[in-house]
Amino acid sequence: MRQWIIADYGVENLRINSVSTPIPQPGEVLVKVEAVSLNYRDYLVVNSGMGMDLTLPIVPCSDLSGIIVDIGENVTRFKIGDRVISTNIAGWINGIAPDPKVAPSLGGPGPGVLSEYVSFSQDWFSSAPLSLTTLESSTLPCAALTAWIAVVERGKVQNGDFVVVQGTGGVSLFASQFANAFGANVIITSSDNNKIQKALSNGAKYGINRLINPYWDKDVMQITGGKGANLILEMAGGENFQKSLNSIAQEGKIAIVGLLDSPQLNASVFRLFSTRSTLIGIGVGSRKSLEEMIRQIDILKIRPVIDRVYKFDEVPEAFKHLGKGAFGKIVIQID
Repeated sequence: MRQWIIADYGVENLRINSVSTPIPQPGEVLVKVEAVSLNYRDYLVVNSGMGMDLTLPIVPCSDLSGIIVDIGENVTRFKIGDRVISTNIAGWINGIAPDPKVAPSLGGPGPGVLSEYVSFSQDWFSSAPLSLTTLESSTLPCAALTAWIAVVERGKVQNGDFVVVQGTGGVSLFASQFANAFGANVIITSSDNNKIQKALSNGAKYGINRLINPYWDKDVMQITGGKGANLILEMAGGENFQKSLNSIAQEGKIAIVGLLDSPQLNASVFRLFSTRSTLIGIGVGSRKSLEEMIRQIDILKIRPVIDRVYKFDEVPEAFKHLGKGAFGKIVIQID
């Protein structure tokens, strides 16, 4: 079988490697991978290792959809022919996140999925949604679940809330869709008018171009009648965080999802006190959270936004696209 490996850091050092198809061990299932979606985390791992002490080469990526073609002994959760998606953190079933040394993220430091077949523990998979295609299903384990945690589980969005979603990548668009589905008024911020228009047709109610309107916090206050947003998804960090604080409502929540500009949060915290607002660190969730999200996706008929589908041989081009900024998700279709 073929798999992509990171031979050295940098997209230019991605290589196709040929290895034997694995044989499932007790408790494992062999999955024929049909699609893999890319996350910005994958881009960072490919280019720098994201600060982890990785021993190269490794197989990148964490999010797959596929079909079970063989099972090892003692497998009880699935049967041959079942369609599945991966969980992002290996073995995190429920409760508080386990030690990463015990339950690592797939695609670094745990094993990756950008391969024609994978054989992993049955506990590392969930049943795929009934309402989505295999390409769409591959987008769920990281981006969709991160958005679900931010908006629903931790953000506890309610009907009529104002929710600020920064950016138009995979997590942002899922967050917009979830918030809209639960009755919230979504305010999207972006530096691209074309992407804003697309977001407005995908569940957002308001759009702000943060290049044209660098003080977008004032626009948020105007839109909300001076009350501020009940939930803000902070994607940038740095100086941007002050604007998030400036536009948060009383007892609102700021979900720290990404730090694309800076790992520092540069702001005076006085407004944090005066609004009694809450900062929430956001990451992916457990398998239980993933399965509840999948159930709701089937009920709410939410369809992932896919910017472009690439072939297996086009993986380097797909990563370059990801680095430039996609509208929604980028997916690799495995032949």
